[in-house]
Amino acid sequence: MIVIPAIDVREGAGVQPAGGLRHGERLERVDALDIAQSWTALGFSSLHVTDLDAAAGRGDNTAVVDTLLHRVDAAIQVSGDVRTMTDVDRLLQAGADRVVVGARAIEDLQWLGDVASQVPGRIAVATLIRDRHVVTRDRGRALPRDILSIVEDLNELPVAAVIVTVAQRDRRIEGTDLFLMEDLTELSVHPVIAAGGITTMTELRDLEERDVSAAIVGWALYTGRLDSRVLADEFAMP
Repeated sequence: MIVIPAIDVREGAGVQPAGGLRHGERLERVDALDIAQSWTALGFSSLHVTDLDAAAGRGDNTAVVDTLLHRVDAAIQVSGDVRTMTDVDRLLQAGADRVVVGARAIEDLQWLGDVASQVPGRIAVATLIRDRHVVTRDRGRALPRDILSIVEDLNELPVAAVIVTVAQRDRRIEGTDLFLMEDLTELSVHPVIAAGGITTMTELRDLEERDVSAAIVGWALYTGRLDSRVLADEFAMP
């Protein structure tokens, strides 16, 4: 298993918790390129970049994301409410290793199948889970099917990975759902990536024991809850 440091981009800059805050009450602007290069200097081989403005439907940070793709020596997966094949193509041509798709992919599996078939192995599907059901874009409504049923459908498609964030724990730094992750890795033919609330080396080792392929870690790294050098020594490379 590897750890993938997360980089959030908003209004032309990277953002991270200010002053060591543990729940993100206040964010500070930082240079996204500096952050990315600091992670690769430690040995991390992959990064997860989220365009927060694109995800919120209030613009985008294309210039910043493209700079990261062109200048950072890492496999970068890019997230930001990607909803068209045009967006997928642009990001891949800019240098993204994978493009992350979310709400539309889950709500329209035919669209996902069409996209994945055009770029097999380059699409990661992000899911936000509450009580084992996928939560829709506004996080206010859960789909009637549970995540295991959806994963069975994803097994038929040439996607690269399934990214799983548990909604109750998202950005609350309370850990992930190990029982769910175990069920998912047993069922999924694709790699399962855990995200959200991962804070301890023990938990990372527990995820590894359950055959999770990667863990996206952001807040715990930026607040110092996890020591980046210790983390890199054990989980930076596949």
